[in-house]
Amino acid sequence: MGSLRGGGGDGGGGGDCSKQEETERVMRSVDAEEACALLSSGRHQYLDVRMWEDFDKGHVAGARNVPYYLSVTPRAKEKNPHFVQQVAALYHAHDHIIVGCRSGVRSKLATADLVAAGFKNVRNLEGGYLSLLRAANQQ
Repeated sequence: MGSLRGGGGDGGGGGDCSKQEETERVMRSVDAEEACALLSSGRHQYLDVRMWEDFDKGHVAGARNVPYYLSVTPRAKEKNPHFVQQVAALYHAHDHIIVGCRSGVRSKLATADLVAAGFKNVRNLEGGYLSLLRAANQQ
């Protein structure tokens, strides 16, 4: 793994449901232990989808940051409208990518968007960055 470093809408038709079901079927997740092994192999890269200020507080060494949300308030979450395009500027559709956030919720949404956009080898990190910290503390 390296090291940890401190510091679509409803179209009204049935086609949307089947596309969502297909995305969920092909979307894969990994737990923290498997993510550590994959990252250590050097064949997988880590995409952190937390907001910039959270990324700056600590992240996986070598991680790239593309926020899935631009802001989060108690009333609303503002999704990054250019998320997929920004990821596509950093990675190819066949790159092996582990997508993580703080706890695994946002990264699951981000992974689904990337799979729907044609990324073939993206995996959601179950439990997010917090699970990686717990795994690192148990070693």
